[in-house]
Amino acid sequence: MSLTPAQSRAARGLLDWSQTQLAANANLSESTVRDFEKGRRVPAANNLAAIQHAFERAGLEFIPENGGGAGIRFRERKASGSE
Repeated sequence: MSLTPAQSRAARGLLDWSQTQLAANANLSESTVRDFEKGRRVPAANNLAAIQHAFERAGLEFIPENGGGAGIRFRERKASGSE
């Protein structure tokens, strides 16, 4: 799956992260995040992976396109005391 600028913006919205916070969590420059989300350039594959992994570490999961379109959501959280 290839992360899109729209998914990145949506993921930041779910987490209430600024571009600066995403850049810090992905260990990238803010300009890399900003340019990607504005569609100015596509980052190198390892930088895209760093962005996606930052979101996944924060509790999000990416939904593959399955006829309804690709998306992003919070991972299912286990109820406390359910184990």
